[in-house]
Amino acid sequence: MDTEYLNYFEEKLQQELLRLCTNYGVLGGTLLATDDIDARWNDLAPEYMADAVQQIRDYPIVSVAWAAYLGLAVAAEWDDDWGSYAQAPYHSYYGEQAFDDMDEHIVHDFLELPLDSEEAEQLANIIRRCGQTTVGMIRHEQIEPQSPLAFHIFARACRAMFRIGAAIELKRLGYKFEKVELGRNLNELPS
Repeated sequence: MDTEYLNYFEEKLQQELLRLCTNYGVLGGTLLATDDIDARWNDLAPEYMADAVQQIRDYPIVSVAWAAYLGLAVAAEWDDDWGSYAQAPYHSYYGEQAFDDMDEHIVHDFLELPLDSEEAEQLANIIRRCGQTTVGMIRHEQIEPQSPLAFHIFARACRAMFRIGAAIELKRLGYKFEKVELGRNLNELPS
């Protein structure tokens, strides 16, 4: 597999999603991330991918968009009580209809937003836009469907969506990057 190409695609997609989310005001030009949350994708990805691959033909946007919802949930758990949730099983993110209503379950039960609220609607709109952008960028690559490369591009796209979802939730929770001014060198401090 051409790792360099996959890395380039993922970075290009992530930057486009970051730009889109910044324009919509749900991010501030920086992808908020933590190693804990990024590592959690590695734990959840095999089961997520098994679910999502089945959706590609009929629901291509859902197949990538639900990864953003998963990122939202993981970021909410990270903020709430990471020690308790760091090993939560994948199926705990399922709604009553398993994968099909994972989005609503996460918005209602993890983010604690009423499903009919303006904030939940705005969140659904931006994730849908990100999903549309992602599917468009995948199609633009003109990769042979159902090929190994197509699977790897899809997996990278889902990871980018997961990271965007996590960043959106971290910002919603009030996290931000701040420039830290370092003090003088210890050798320069008065004795």
